[in-house]
Amino acid sequence: MGAVHVRTPKNFVLEERLERYADAIETNPEIYAGDWREACAPVGSKPFEHLHLDLGCGKGTYLVERARREPDTLFVGMDQEPICIAYAAQKICEHELTNALVLPRGAASLPQLFATGELDAITINFPTPQPKAKYAKKRLVHVDHLMLYRPLFAAGATVTLRTDSKPLRDYALGQFAAAGYDTLWVSDDVRRDHPEHPETEYECRTREMGAVVYGIYATPGEKPTEEQLAAGRAQEQSLACYLPDNLDELTYVPLGMEEAVENFRNRARKGKKRLPQESHGLLMVAASANKRKQAQIGASERPSNLSE
Repeated sequence: MGAVHVRTPKNFVLEERLERYADAIETNPEIYAGDWREACAPVGSKPFEHLHLDLGCGKGTYLVERARREPDTLFVGMDQEPICIAYAAQKICEHELTNALVLPRGAASLPQLFATGELDAITINFPTPQPKAKYAKKRLVHVDHLMLYRPLFAAGATVTLRTDSKPLRDYALGQFAAAGYDTLWVSDDVRRDHPEHPETEYECRTREMGAVVYGIYATPGEKPTEEQLAAGRAQEQSLACYLPDNLDELTYVPLGMEEAVENFRNRARKGKKRLPQESHGLLMVAASANKRKQAQIGASERPSNLSE
């Protein structure tokens, strides 16, 4: 989820919350690799039909609503922030859901948590953009992360990105292509185009600030070549390079990009061009991203199937 301050009540005690809602928290998830559907099914029930990972589940609003709607799917939420785990577990327990749980883990642990071909879907809702180039490899949509997910996917599996950062979405288009994913849809307004997705708390707050939700829905395609992977890693990594030419058109500044936007605006007021590397990168990636986007949007759009 977006890296914003997590609000807590005045008398919030993390350890007490984690203990109280421990039934919804799996602290030793590695033992379930390859057996999630069967092991987590209620006693006397058949195994779950699908396994869906909410990567960076935040406070669990999206996770819980999806689990409530789709009782035959096991929803696993992952987050490295203990406060988020506590809140998500609380929601699961209060809704008495038997098809949802949360894990206090990060993306790097995925190969130890899930077997080859076990996941039917990954949702990445409002990940921390990490706008600076030096932190690009931390992005959950960096080509190396997208390659990490591929072996874990079952046939026909999907990955969905939803973000309030258009620069991150445009950057991710190149990363998905480099990792050999086939894009099923690209949206400049996911709430309008795909309203079946529940709204997160972060999303609600940023919507009130004027944010639009951008998205990508993709599925693993042919295994990428080494040249494709190299191209993904060589792609412009600074999200500042994906900002629009006319910054005055921005009605909402994506998380973490306030400093870059203000810097560029100040340079424009002084009649200066953007820094050479940003200007050059902007032209290159904008042309590439726009070309891909037009091709994808112009194609027949496959509707999202949330049970996948």
